[in-house]
Amino acid sequence: MFRSSFFLLASTVTTAGLSFLFWVVVARFYPPEQVGLATSLISATSLLAYLSMFGLNSTLIRFPADDAARNGQVTQSMALVVLVSCAAAGLYLLGLPWYGHKLLFIRDHPHLAVLFVLFCACAAVNLLVKAVFISARMAQYNVLFDGILQGLAKIAAPVALVGFGAVGIVGSAGIGYVVAVAAALLLLRRHLGFRFDFRSRGTRLREQLRFSVASYVSSLINLAPVLVTPLIVLQKLGASEAGYYFVAFQIAALLNSVSTAVGEAVFAEVSSDESRFGELLRRSGKIIAAVQVPAVAVVASGSGLLLLMFGADYASTARGLLSVLAIAALPVALNTWACFGLKLAQRMKQLITANVILASTTIGLSSLWAPRGLIWVGYAWGLGNLAAGLFATAAVLRGRPSAPRPPEPDVDPGPGWSPVDTLQLRAVRLPGPTSAAPTAERYRP
Repeated sequence: MFRSSFFLLASTVTTAGLSFLFWVVVARFYPPEQVGLATSLISATSLLAYLSMFGLNSTLIRFPADDAARNGQVTQSMALVVLVSCAAAGLYLLGLPWYGHKLLFIRDHPHLAVLFVLFCACAAVNLLVKAVFISARMAQYNVLFDGILQGLAKIAAPVALVGFGAVGIVGSAGIGYVVAVAAALLLLRRHLGFRFDFRSRGTRLREQLRFSVASYVSSLINLAPVLVTPLIVLQKLGASEAGYYFVAFQIAALLNSVSTAVGEAVFAEVSSDESRFGELLRRSGKIIAAVQVPAVAVVASGSGLLLLMFGADYASTARGLLSVLAIAALPVALNTWACFGLKLAQRMKQLITANVILASTTIGLSSLWAPRGLIWVGYAWGLGNLAAGLFATAAVLRGRPSAPRPPEPDVDPGPGWSPVDTLQLRAVRLPGPTSAAPTAERYRP
């Protein structure tokens, strides 16, 4: 679990670092107007890909099919995600006249529209394949294809595509997605023996549909404060304050990725061995605390120096906000840890309730407190996660229902049978013929 957590966190840090370099290169070769248009389209691509998951990424980890049906499970999940992402991208393009008039150049040129849809599909498949490697406990390959290869491909493209304007920036990000998907499929084939298989028998996707939908709904609710809070800041405080908030929140998001990485690792480990649920959940909590607390202390105390890299205005205006968001990473970690526990225990109603508490508290307090200043928006984020985390933790600590004990064998030992043999007979159960009542053939001393 520690190894998986390390590689998942390494993947996040690698992706963030190379993305930072990508935007540095873009800022040097493209004017701000083109950068602004491109960021809107790239953000839309990421969001549409995430919305296309339908909880299948969680299902592939929590309920992996048997070896014979695993290829079919992954193949059908990919096919569904591709279809949904293409449909979502098409609807997004159709609605541009209402919410993105300046982005209509993408829709007005058919080849650009096709490329945008393709990039959305590749981004969605990329997210899904990451879940497959997490399930297989091979998170190191996520660092390779999603972090290093995708990042390097993006960085290499902007200079060559500078003549295409904003399309060149979007195309550079899209090339990164295409390279990542191609590398991911190759790694799946070589290391997991993946082959496309459209047979549906044994894939367990229909059986776990309720889990997938509930997981998807909870993820959407969890995403709501991340999407809505910047709009509240923009409306109540202005564009410059929204920029300061965006930068501070992105730095804090790296802190929050610690608990997310450990949570995904324990999610995969418990899914492969449910008997260790309590042990691994406790161990993951200790790992999160051991890493998160020192990291929070460093970022909170050095917030001014970190923001100074973006300019003196950021350091003077957003320093207090970043300190609050860094401290808020602790309740975020509690909420993330507990919500992964609820998902593992399949307590989906409590999971959705926890995310409703998070969204309603954060959005409500942000709307109420935003006029007081940026730092109060940070307080709203921390309190929302604290309220949701306390509820989710209480739900987890109520315990999982214990599994029923197998019936003891009702057999006549016969002459020469020792008490030790009887104890072994009752303790060891082996596969055998099924019947209404246990028989001696199903057990062996």
